[in-house]
This record gives sequence, C-alpha cells and structure tokens, in this order.
Amino acid sequence: MLRRLITISLFILLAVGIRPLMAQDSVTEAPQKAARISAADQRKFDYFFYEGLNLKTAGKFDAAYDAFNHCLAIDSTASAVLYELSSFYAQLNRPEKSLDMLRKAVAYSSDNFTYRLALATMSRNLGMFGEAAEEYKKLVKDYPGKPELNYYLADALTQEGELGEAIEAYDALESSIGMSEALSMQKYKLYNALEQTGNAFKEVEKLAAKFPMESRYQIILGDLHLEKNDTIKALEYYKKAHAIDPESPYYIVSMANYYEVVGDKDAAETQIRNALVNDKLDVETKVGILSRYILKLQQTKKGTESANALFQTLLEQHPEDIDLKQMYGSLLIAQGKNDEARFQFQLITEMEPSDATAWQQLLNLALKSEDIPEVIRICTRCQELFPDAPEYYFYLGIAYFQQEKYQDALDTYRAGLDIIPETNVGLKSDFYGQIGDIYYQIKNMPEAYKAYDDALKYNDKNVVVLNNYAYFLSLEKKDLKKAERMSALAVKLEPNNSTYLDTYAWIFFVQGNYTLAKIYIENALANDTTKSTELIDHYGDILFMSGDKEKALEQWKKAKEMGKVSDVLDRKIAEETYIEEEVPNE
Repeated sequence: MLRRLITISLFILLAVGIRPLMAQDSVTEAPQKAARISAADQRKFDYFFYEGLNLKTAGKFDAAYDAFNHCLAIDSTASAVLYELSSFYAQLNRPEKSLDMLRKAVAYSSDNFTYRLALATMSRNLGMFGEAAEEYKKLVKDYPGKPELNYYLADALTQEGELGEAIEAYDALESSIGMSEALSMQKYKLYNALEQTGNAFKEVEKLAAKFPMESRYQIILGDLHLEKNDTIKALEYYKKAHAIDPESPYYIVSMANYYEVVGDKDAAETQIRNALVNDKLDVETKVGILSRYILKLQQTKKGTESANALFQTLLEQHPEDIDLKQMYGSLLIAQGKNDEARFQFQLITEMEPSDATAWQQLLNLALKSEDIPEVIRICTRCQELFPDAPEYYFYLGIAYFQQEKYQDALDTYRAGLDIIPETNVGLKSDFYGQIGDIYYQIKNMPEAYKAYDDALKYNDKNVVVLNNYAYFLSLEKKDLKKAERMSALAVKLEPNNSTYLDTYAWIFFVQGNYTLAKIYIENALANDTTKSTELIDHYGDILFMSGDKEKALEQWKKAKEMGKVSDVLDRKIAEETYIEEEVPNE
C-alpha cells in the first residue's frame, strides 16, 4: 500500500470550515489529589504546580520546568504535570521523551480529551501513523460530537497506507459537515491511488451535480479527464463550463492545456496570451502560467520580444505585484539587459525593503559590473536590514579593499566575525583569509600570517589560504618546509589549478630544487586558461636557474609581449640574467 500520499493541508481545513483542534485550546485541568500523598505533600504539590503555570505564562520557562519537575518528584502519577512537561520536551527537541510523558498522562487520566488528542497528534507528527490512527479511532468513538476528528484519523490512515479506511473517515466527516470541494478532491486522489477510477470520477461528478451552475467543477472534471489523456471527455466538460460561464478565466487556462495536449501549439499560445491579459484572472495564476510559458517564448528573438511585452502588460495591470517584478527582472538578466533588470529589483527593494532576494540580485548585478560605490550602498543598507547576514560584511570588505580603504575593510571583516556562528567554521576561515590578504597588502606580514593561521584553525583545507600563505612565505624565503606542505595540500585539493601549481613550483625554485620546479611550472602552464604573464615570467626564471638561459630569455620576452609591466622583468631581459624580486617590507 502507498505510505506517502499528499494529505489535506491547513488551507483545505479552512476551506471546509474546520478549525484544527489544538491541545492548547483546553485549559490544563487542576491536578487531582492522589490518594497516596499526604496533605502536606499535596499543599507543596499545589504550590509548585500553580507557580509553574504562572512562570510559564510569564515566559520564565526554565523556572517553570523546574517547578513542574518538583511536582513530579512529589507525585509521579500527576497527569497535568506530565502533560505540561511533555510540551517542554517537545520544545527541547526530545520528541520521544515528550511522547513518553503524554502516554503516562493518558494512562493516568484516560478520560481527558486534551491529553488524548495531544498523544495522537504527537504520534502522527513522529511518523507513528498506525499508533496515531488507533488513538484517533478511539477519540472518534468517544466524542461523536467532534466530527473534525475524522480528518485527523483519515490523514493518519492515509499515511499508514490504509486508503480504504481513510476514505471511510472522510465519508464520516462529509456526512457531518456536508459536501465540499476539498473533501471530494481528497477522496478522488485516494480512489485513484487504489486504481478505482470510476469511484474517483464519481466523487467530483457528485460535486458538479450538487452545484450545477458552478462552472469551476465542470472545469475540474475536464482537467481530470485531460490528466488521463481523455481529450474527448475533457473537451465536453470544458464546453459545459463555457456554456455556464463564458467569461470564466480558468476556462482559458484549461483550454490552453487542452490545445497543448492535442498538439495545436498556435491555439494553445493564443489561449495563454488571452489568459495573461485577462483582468479577471488572479495574478498568482498568471505568474504560474507565465513561468511555464516563458521558456517557450525565449527560444526565438521574436518570442523574447513577446515575453517582454507580456510582462510589461501584466505589470501595468498589477503594478504592486512583487513576484511579477522578480520574474521579469530574472528574465531581463538572462537576456543580458542588466540595467533594466536593476530597475525592477530596485523597485522591489523600495516597495518591500525586507525582500532579501531582490537585494541579492542587486548586489550580484553591482558586483558583475564592478560598480564599487553601488556595492557599498547595497551592503551598508543590508547590514541594517539583515544584521545577522555575514555575506554583506564579506562583500563590503571586498569593496573597501578595492578602494584601498584597508582599515575600513579590516574593521568590516572584524565586525563580520562577531556575527558568524562558531559552528560556521568555513565562513570564519574565509573572513580570516581576507584579513590576512589585507595585512599582506599593507605589508604587515606578522599580522597576515597570524590571520592565515586563524583561518586554517577553522578550516585546514581552505585552499585559497593554503596557497596564499605558502606563496608569501616563499617570497620571504621563510618556513619553506611549512610552505611546501601547505602548497602540496592545495595542489592535492585542486590538482588542475594553474595558480596553485605555480606556487608549488616556485617553492621548489626557492629551495633550489629546479628539476621539480620545472615539472610543476610546465604542468601549471598546461592547465592555464588565463594566459597568465606571471606564469610565463616564472617559467623563464626556472629555466634560467636550470641552465637553459636562451629559453629563459624567450619566456621573459614573451611575458613582456603579453603585457606584463615590471622593472625587474625589463632588467632581466636587458641584462639577460635572473634578478630576484624585492620582498615586501613590514
């Protein structure tokens, strides 16, 4: 049997006029006096119990928890205390303990509706659908005046795979509250799962018969037949719907689907366009249609123009709809129309400042266009709107770095570190890596190395930090074995990264191992897709020290021709000898 069918949502409950029962709807009963405790203990028990309730109401949950546990120590059979403690264990994410407390509460007060309902609900939430169903069956039997219990029973039975019994529970609910679209559609799904197609359609047909002037049910029947690829029956019901309500916007949508199934693409497109410009159709439905339709339109230049025109028409009809603007902005980005896309996302942030997606799109566009002042504006504003979002500190630090405002960048990263949870070790490592790069830029090598060490404490496989740290040590000819180990790990993590291979080669070069240096620099050049002049220059240095001075000069000249500007390179070419680069001073 199927164990994971779609169940009725809270929305469906509301649609059929049922308010879900909650255990909190019933006031916790006063504790019953236990025969085996003394009057003095009862007074203590009562004091702690009511004090616990007061503390819970005041939001002092730790103290309330302690008070209820005092009660339990006095009388371990007090159902009211067991029930209260079960809610605490649920909040502490200890569902098994919570369930155990509820079972005991029900065992000691088997006639308490609130405890029994809570036990059934907890069992259902934990996926114990068989146990939940048994509890709901007892509740349905004991409380016939609460027909809504049949919904919970039907849901548990559906999840357990007892679909026939679930239908019976829905029937009982329907006999109490009357026929509704939500219940009929749910039974339709269950009958289909049982491969009882005839009964499935009868459910919806009964609904359509009860409301003969409601075109929507004729459309639903048509849609259901279309799902079964019965296009003839589907069209019959669509025609009935059109006769009842010629202006129904949902008829247009269904007919578009019908034409797609029968292969009449032109007719389908006409129906879709009619739906999108129909002012009686709600914007959510239009957005859904357009999201499905947009890929087809994007296949041709004419289609792209048509898509943009449709969006503009819809935006005129629904100027306040944020989802529509989001979709249009994303489409414009895909078309490369970044300025127009930016306008849409800017409108969203003005209409709904808390829309994080729109801000992220604006930030991406600003980063892509290297608009540093705009990056700073966006990140600064987002720090106010989303104070716990470290990404805005990260990109703000990069923007300040680009402007050579190094102290501002350092302050930004330090502030960002304060809001990153200790558990997010990867991000903390990245922030320390950025701090290290800034200190290197201002030639404060001790602080740079300290930051890199901190970065590797959080993530010893931070490949960017491993590479940079190793390279800077090699330039200073310092801790070369440590540099070699870090560089080797970086290459192991990304064996085809030309930059990391270059660093590894350079460390061997500094150590005088020109044979390995030559192997790895040539490997780096083989993997280089950026036409790096730095690699070419390094190759020349390694060739020179390997004894191949003629080829070294060729590589130096090649680096210069490719655009590298360096006084040291010019001297190497002029003097035809290797000249060492100056190391940054602290």
